[in-house]
Amino acid sequence: MTTPVYVLGGYQTDFARNWSKEGKDFSDAFGETVAGTLDATSLEASEIEVAHVGNFAAELYCNQGHLGGFFAELDPAFAGVPTGRHEAACASGSLALMMASAEIEAGRYGSALILGLEQMKTVDPATGGDYLGTAAWFDQEAKGVAFPFPSLFAGLGDVYEERYGLKQEHLTRIAEINYTNARRNPHAQTRAWFDGDVATQICEGKYDRDVAGRLRVRDCSQITDGAVGLVVASEEFAAQYAAKRGVELESIPRVLGWGHTAAAIKFETKLAQASDSEYVLPQTRRAIQDALGRAGLEDIFGVDGVETHDCFTTSQYMAIDHFGLTPPGQSWQAIEEGVIDFDGELPFNASGGLIGGGHPVGATGVRQILDAHRQVTGTAGDYQIEGASKIATLNIGGSATTSVATIIGR
Repeated sequence: MTTPVYVLGGYQTDFARNWSKEGKDFSDAFGETVAGTLDATSLEASEIEVAHVGNFAAELYCNQGHLGGFFAELDPAFAGVPTGRHEAACASGSLALMMASAEIEAGRYGSALILGLEQMKTVDPATGGDYLGTAAWFDQEAKGVAFPFPSLFAGLGDVYEERYGLKQEHLTRIAEINYTNARRNPHAQTRAWFDGDVATQICEGKYDRDVAGRLRVRDCSQITDGAVGLVVASEEFAAQYAAKRGVELESIPRVLGWGHTAAAIKFETKLAQASDSEYVLPQTRRAIQDALGRAGLEDIFGVDGVETHDCFTTSQYMAIDHFGLTPPGQSWQAIEEGVIDFDGELPFNASGGLIGGGHPVGATGVRQILDAHRQVTGTAGDYQIEGASKIATLNIGGSATTSVATIIGR
């Protein structure tokens, strides 16, 4: 039987902030988030036994590597605590969670602090596009392309259109749902962007501008400065933690199931290797199935909500059928029937996701787990899914080169 990994809670910066305009850099956010995470969980630095950082490209955006060394800069209690940094493009935060969880399951440590962060507003959009392009095969897919990832994920939509048919209205509805959900979330980057009807406004002006292929501005996730911290723990540590606070151990959420897969880095290679599969991205499907299986769930309707990786509306469209809400290629059914609406049978991205909430690349996977924790503990405020006891997440890196799925629940 797998050793349980408990999620004690965490802290999130406001994703609407611009750290440079505040006269701050990633080290300031690093310190704020670690302090906020310890405060949110009522823990001392001396109670953290290991720490992991999820980050994609601090060397590019901030000219800084070796991020684990900043823990001991914050508090002498972190001196000697083992640290590490993990990179898997947009799934970097989830990789930090996977590694921390594995160490706890192995019995090496009883508690782990996970920090996901990215400062992305240090460069102009074209330079940022090049930086993000390194999550693909740069020389073959991104070099000389102004915005390589919108192009790649427009291509994902092209595959769906060729195989099954795809209507633009369904992608637009995904964007509308995520922007609308973000208005309920006090941490969301776009929460104050719209002062009226979201459905109308995202189809006008700058939101209707072409980006790449079928994708318009409204279809794309945000460039975000953000950091998220989280503490996970062994059953022994969590039991002591619960006893000190007078709560039941069973009330603390844990990682019920997980899946982690990798595919080829080049999008065309993925498609060629998946030519015999009814799923466009079979390795992403496998990660989801592994998470559901480890959680003992027959299908996705055993959870109460999903936080998925909507780097573009096409990636959320993919996630709907890959999670199993519909047969392959029929994601439009769940959209038209309102299944994924905030008040639907299985809400997607109650937080606003990446399109509405923001996408600081290295922090996104950690943010998804923290939002799952909020939902399961009933502390999500205005974006609370009523009665939520289990939440699924999907975090992908590159053009779904890395896929990490989890089930978080009581």
